Amino acid sequence: MNATMTHRTDAARSDAIRRMELGEFLRAQRARLSPALFGLAAGTRRRTPGLRREEVAQLCGLSTTWYTWLEQGRDISLSAPALGRLATVLRFTPAERAYLFDLAGRRDPRQGADGEPAAPPALLATLPLIAGPAYILDAYWTALAWNKPAEILFTGWLDGEGDRNLLRFIFLNPQAARLIADFETRARRVLAEFRTDYSRHLDEPQMEALLTELSEGSAFFRQSWDEHSVLGREGGLRQFIHATLGALRYRQVTLNPTGRLDLKLVILAPFEEGQGS
Repeated sequence: MNATMTHRTDAARSDAIRRMELGEFLRAQRARLSPALFGLAAGTRRRTPGLRREEVAQLCGLSTTWYTWLEQGRDISLSAPALGRLATVLRFTPAERAYLFDLAGRRDPRQGADGEPAAPPALLATLPLIAGPAYILDAYWTALAWNKPAEILFTGWLDGEGDRNLLRFIFLNPQAARLIADFETRARRVLAEFRTDYSRHLDEPQMEALLTELSEGSAFFRQSWDEHSVLGREGGLRQFIHATLGALRYRQVTLNPTGRLDLKLVILAPFEEGQGS
């Protein structure tokens, strides 16, 4: 068996495991809900606790067959709206809802939805406690909040009243090339890291508008984007040439807050010799 066939077999096995886990998860959640919560009679002919499959399907506006197949771990089409209705009817907590969408391999349309804070208040409260530059990015890499050291470091981006989008700063603001050491290499890497987030939002008008603006405003962006490089947001050495502070070196750490994979907390810690790159 060649490498390609092995990869496909492993992927198929992984998908099957995720589908079975999804089915077991739904069965367990269905069993814990009392029919009385939904105005349904408990009756004396129920063989198992909780809701029946056909009741869940009816409450969600789904076919009983489709829902049965879902619990059986069959390979069926799953839409985000259908999963959202399931999460609502089964009264999932935010963590349970996130787990449901992860198992189904779908993006939750409620991430960052209206009525939900752009960033959790507890996360915002940590920024002033961080000694080095730190900031929070949303799914489009717009800074939602930052601390004073970040404002001082990122002149042209986080100071003043300018646009807070990191990609616009890097590719459309001339100040970025003066601030960021080894600018073209770093800019290409940032774009390769951003492409991972882009894949989760590529059908959204806001994402399309951002890419159109960057493509029309920067030939360097167009060239770099067409390279189709993809990287994880790994951190490591970050170097700057600040107009007043001079040459600066940091080690970048990027964290995803629990339950908010659409957000990134980026921290720049002082770089010490011997730490590597």
